[in-house]
Amino acid sequence: MKSFEFFIAKRYFKAKRRTGFISIITYVSIAGVTIGVTALILVLSVMNGFEQEVRSRLLGADAHVRLRKYYVEPITRTDSVMTLARKVKHVKAVSPTIVDKGMISGQDNQYATIIKAIDPRMAVKVTDIGDKMVLGSLDFSEKEIGGKRLPGIVLGRYLADAIRSTHIGDVVTLWTMPKKGGIFSQPRIQRFYVAGLVEIGYYEYDKTLSYISLKEARKLFGLPPGAVTWIELKLDDYTNARQVAATLEDELGYPYLAETWFQLNRSLYSWMEIEKWGSFIILSLIIMVAAFNIISSLIMVVMEKTREIGILKSMGASSKSVLKIFLYEGLLVGVIGTFLGTLIGYGAAFLQIHYQIIKLPGDVYLISSLPMVTHWTDFISIASVSILLSLLAALYPAYRASKLVPVEAIRYE
Repeated sequence: MKSFEFFIAKRYFKAKRRTGFISIITYVSIAGVTIGVTALILVLSVMNGFEQEVRSRLLGADAHVRLRKYYVEPITRTDSVMTLARKVKHVKAVSPTIVDKGMISGQDNQYATIIKAIDPRMAVKVTDIGDKMVLGSLDFSEKEIGGKRLPGIVLGRYLADAIRSTHIGDVVTLWTMPKKGGIFSQPRIQRFYVAGLVEIGYYEYDKTLSYISLKEARKLFGLPPGAVTWIELKLDDYTNARQVAATLEDELGYPYLAETWFQLNRSLYSWMEIEKWGSFIILSLIIMVAAFNIISSLIMVVMEKTREIGILKSMGASSKSVLKIFLYEGLLVGVIGTFLGTLIGYGAAFLQIHYQIIKLPGDVYLISSLPMVTHWTDFISIASVSILLSLLAALYPAYRASKLVPVEAIRYE
């Protein structure tokens, strides 16, 4: 059963004002809340979309969980550790990996590179590298090039461009310095032929990574047979990474360390999270502006309805009831504005998600349209903030109305 306070608030809201200016301010308040809610929904949806794009590209190039030893010591019991990891719940695939820094030179240029050695058969089950090849294939087998048998190497697209080795069969040279040795130690050098080019979609990876076989990496870095730098794991759901990492650390114990995808890119994800909620707070100021309009319009309504308030109180209405009337009126403005803003925001996001109305240059952003992802938690957060601000804005005018003395209110009308 509806209260009489809400009934009167609704009548006040719908009634024609003697001063038309009050109605205009009320409509402006609703429009302000609508615009604020729409802006918040669209901005957070765009940020969610870009975050998903970045995460999908990073997880496509890297693992959900990375298992290694402390102090970057190589794992020597590779097979037994991989067998144990496969038995852990949520683990779908594992892949041994060797990673170290080196230099690479092409036809007439040289560049620093992160050398990542993989087993192609296992790596394609853990990462998306097999699907991201833009030229050639993920094949490190030896071939005769210029009269010599050379192993294959796969280069990141922009790394290949930097050293001017963008064709299949181009010869490149990798060299690294021994970890143990003095300044007069000789570098380890190995020549490769370009077997393919890969484009993960994340510039920092495509500009620095080069991929070789585990066998060649052990020779290049002086590792014992079977040793690897770390083991990469793919899960059935990346959100289970923390649970799986904790299980692995408990079962393997010291000196093994399991790192999740979030820990591996903590600074990037933290920055995106801060930017998202920073934008949420800043754009909430639009709703704050509408809230000030609500204060103005309700104060004028209180002034206009002074006589009616006096009559209500003389008939037995309590101060609390009068307070509720004007709180309800402010709440109506907030609810209507929030509903309209949510409808417009969700409608615009739906159209962009399904019809890609806003296009982006693919050569710049690697995506063809503005990405948007809607989360129901965002809608709840935005609606809650919007309605709460509207309610707080109505608090002062409602309090002033509740303090009117009936005799004084009627006498001066």
